[in-house]
Amino acid sequence: MEFQKRKADALAAINSPAPDKSPKGNVDVPIIPLLAAINSHPSYFTTSSCSGRISVLSQPTASPSAPKKKARGGAWLFVSHEPVQPSFLSTLLFPSSDESTHRVDSDESAHFIEPLERQSIVFRFEPLIIAVECDKVEAAQSLVSLAISCGFRESGITSVSKRVIIAIRCSIRLEVPLGDTQKLMVSPEYVKYLVEVANAKMEANRKRTDVFHNKLIISGFSGDQIRADGEMENGEEACVEVGVSGSSVENGVEVLEEELSFESKDNRSADNGSREVSGINLSIVEVIGEPVERLFLWGHSACTVDQNKIIIFGGFGGIGRHARRNELLLLNAESGMVEIIAAAGGPSPRLGHTSSLVGDFLYVIGGRADPLNILNEVWVFNKAKKEWKLVQCSGSFFPPRHRHAAAVVSSKIYVFGGIHDDAISSSLYVLDTDTSEWSNIEIQGDHPGPRHSHSMEANGSKLYMFGGYNGEKALGDLYSFDIQTGLWSKLKTNGKPPNARFSHLMFIYSNYLCILGGCPVSEHQELFSLDLQSESWNNIVVKSIEEGLFVRSTVNVVGDNLIITGGGASCYAFGTKFSEPMKINLLQLMSLCKDRSPEAIREKHVDCHVAQKSGALLYSHSGSEQKAIGCADLDSDIEKTRINGGGLVVPVPCVLRIEKQYAKLGKDILKRFGWLDVERKVYSQEGGMHICLPVTEKFCTVLEDKQNFVDNCEAPIGFQSLKPSFLQDISISEALNLLIASGATKIVDEVVKIKKIPTSPFKVMKEAVDSLLNHHGLPSELLEQLPSRWERLGDIAVLPISSFKDQVWDSIGGELWPLVAQSLGTQRLARQGRIAQTGTRDSKLEILVGDNGWVDHRENGILYSFDTTKCMFSWGNLSEKLRMAHLECKDLVVVDLFAGIGYFTLPFLVRANAKMVYACEWNPHAVEALRRNLVSNSVADRCVVLEGDNRLIAPKGVADRVCLGLIPSSECSWVTAVRALRDEGGMLHIHGNVKDTEEGSWTNHVLQSISDISKSEGHIWDVSVEHVERVKWYAPHIRHLVLDVRCKLSDIER
Repeated sequence: MEFQKRKADALAAINSPAPDKSPKGNVDVPIIPLLAAINSHPSYFTTSSCSGRISVLSQPTASPSAPKKKARGGAWLFVSHEPVQPSFLSTLLFPSSDESTHRVDSDESAHFIEPLERQSIVFRFEPLIIAVECDKVEAAQSLVSLAISCGFRESGITSVSKRVIIAIRCSIRLEVPLGDTQKLMVSPEYVKYLVEVANAKMEANRKRTDVFHNKLIISGFSGDQIRADGEMENGEEACVEVGVSGSSVENGVEVLEEELSFESKDNRSADNGSREVSGINLSIVEVIGEPVERLFLWGHSACTVDQNKIIIFGGFGGIGRHARRNELLLLNAESGMVEIIAAAGGPSPRLGHTSSLVGDFLYVIGGRADPLNILNEVWVFNKAKKEWKLVQCSGSFFPPRHRHAAAVVSSKIYVFGGIHDDAISSSLYVLDTDTSEWSNIEIQGDHPGPRHSHSMEANGSKLYMFGGYNGEKALGDLYSFDIQTGLWSKLKTNGKPPNARFSHLMFIYSNYLCILGGCPVSEHQELFSLDLQSESWNNIVVKSIEEGLFVRSTVNVVGDNLIITGGGASCYAFGTKFSEPMKINLLQLMSLCKDRSPEAIREKHVDCHVAQKSGALLYSHSGSEQKAIGCADLDSDIEKTRINGGGLVVPVPCVLRIEKQYAKLGKDILKRFGWLDVERKVYSQEGGMHICLPVTEKFCTVLEDKQNFVDNCEAPIGFQSLKPSFLQDISISEALNLLIASGATKIVDEVVKIKKIPTSPFKVMKEAVDSLLNHHGLPSELLEQLPSRWERLGDIAVLPISSFKDQVWDSIGGELWPLVAQSLGTQRLARQGRIAQTGTRDSKLEILVGDNGWVDHRENGILYSFDTTKCMFSWGNLSEKLRMAHLECKDLVVVDLFAGIGYFTLPFLVRANAKMVYACEWNPHAVEALRRNLVSNSVADRCVVLEGDNRLIAPKGVADRVCLGLIPSSECSWVTAVRALRDEGGMLHIHGNVKDTEEGSWTNHVLQSISDISKSEGHIWDVSVEHVERVKWYAPHIRHLVLDVRCKLSDIER
């Protein structure tokens, strides 16, 4: 009723002939139809609006003594809600002497007022903005979603307390200082230029406004198209968007550094069996040492180390100006002490990455360095040595991504999903940290779809994944992946699950999987816990949630406490918000989860009525018909499990057939007594109604020897919900009774699925080669020369030069190399030789198995084809190729002086969209591959291949950029590079191998040399180093560096 009353008052004021409270006094004419459409809907009314305006504002000059946050006021000197004639405003700002004291009125929407005192003058364009009150949060989400889809991407919810208010707006603004009222610092021509720019923005604003109005009309505002559940028909969700800084465009919509939307409690699904228990308290972690602002981050990563500490890396925020970070922080969860870990080198600033702890090593994977630089790097931090290292991975190509999820099982890191450009991933990769090899796991089973901003945790041999965003809507599905079987499955749970969400928290503790926070944000936060045994949800109220905003936070289990660090958003209307580190007592949480059985399980409570009648056990489910299982049935096939073969009694494999609801209990019992045959696979029957658990011969013997177990055939009430701890103290007889009570029956295993035991390729190779050495009577010490890692070029496995060094290997090469190839799962095998120290740097790769060395290798979406026996290929330059690919070269000409097969030429053309590339190369084999690659990547029309010595054939005076990608030194062609630049200069990308202690002196040498060369060539340039890229360690204490050297006309020349 209050909403309807406020709406009636607001509409009456709009329709009143009296002036409103705005400076203009009335509604802007261009948006009257739009406002009428919004106000026609029962859930909305507009409270203020502006159609968009071009203005000149005067405001008092800032005083040093004035409070910084206090508004300085001001007045319009000129304002128009329509496009402006460029010469008109110029005339007003630069009047002739006879006009200087007159006020000018152009029309009802444009006027000019002379200021009375010296003030600053600012030229502005401001786009449409409309404030709308909504009757509830769900309606607000819907309208914001519609506005965002029409281009008003800064739209968002600004208030949800007493009144639900949204703002509809976008970012096409313009603000330029012109000077002050005593002296303008710009010319009339510049003012005309500004007006032309503002007019273009005004037209773009008008088009967006028309699209928004049309969509409102199409939607009808009847409640049929725009639903009250916060979701549009197209699945887009309402978000309080961040400002333009740090935004990018992905999937055709603006995806920002943080999303935040709100969900009302009214929108939560009805309780279907779960229980809501009393609340859990949050407490703030009191930080000492470093300022707490160090932890004001989101999109960072965190791992528990040393039992009571958390190591935090990267993210957005921090002290001072908020930005992407690459600091390593150590938080002591007990004392609150925060320290900065000093470590040389390391990854670039990033967010949206993952960190995974394997032993004493922290692995940082992927992330976003800037809106155009999405990463696929793997960095590893050695805790003991406090050193960073960029890992050169082999195996499957791992595409760049951010907002993915990662989980560790043993020495392997599993990575799922993420986003890169407009592609959202649904692939599962695994990094073997022992071999630094990536593998793309084939999708099997009921697998999840593409998503990012989801969560994934490991529990035993299973991965659990929840939620995320698929580019259209938030997701609320829960999947598990069995590492042993390689199968995905979508979990069907009891009770009320968490609502769909992304950028949330998930953790596993004491066999409970818990979900907290994320987007959309509820007015009343809840923690959802899933009992992984009963697969039933509990929802627990989280108290004091107003203290924290758990969006893109991190969560770590430290002892019996849960530590939440970071999180927040940069939101329109209330600025940037970060959460302080917080703590939840997990013992209190578990007591709330375990105080009574969940509703879903209690409804299925088994009232066991144990009786003996004709040797049968009778039991019943409450509310369901009785089922009789003969106790003897468990052992009914004892005689059939043994057959006579040549006088020998041979055991036949058996399984324990049990109903699905009791399968977990049955499996725990079998594991408790060593009765589960782990060499065979578990499988299902009758569409999953029954599970067959393989049992050992020991189990069959126990049954055979147990003569009187029927006499004691009793099971405790509610046995199917027994916890694993109860099983530790039961006897064999009690265990058998429980199996009987669950209706288990032992039958012959007619399937006999032998479990495939995963074995590393290295182990397979070692065993095979060891057998070969024994066969030929060769010493086993030769096994020390086997490679522990190798590279893959296309379908060729490339062994390092240090492997199989002894000449004795050649004597058994005919048998050896096919054996090694088979062990590594490849059809072609090669061994790396030293790169020829000739000018052409020919490859010395030796093909050991296979007909030829031509391969196709895809990297960063670019296809490289080359003959591995004649051309080199460097894996270590991947990060530099990605960096070149992300440069903006649309209208630029590039000269690549050492093109090779197209290492940098192709990224410049395919990804950076260079206008033209001149590719110089003198190795004829590389030229052949380069020409093939230009055609394969459809960029041959924008590349001129120049075969020969670049010092003789390189073009002159054409280049905006010159790439000198030769190591250990490209100094031989520095003069050629300077000559290739245009007269006004350009950028040189100079590669070199440099001792770590001589980086500064080498930089100075390059700077001085280029400056001297440019002067000798007649150029008056200012030469400076714009960036130093540390590509990789080439050798101990020798680093591959790239200097970006900027050459530009000096002020004297201009």
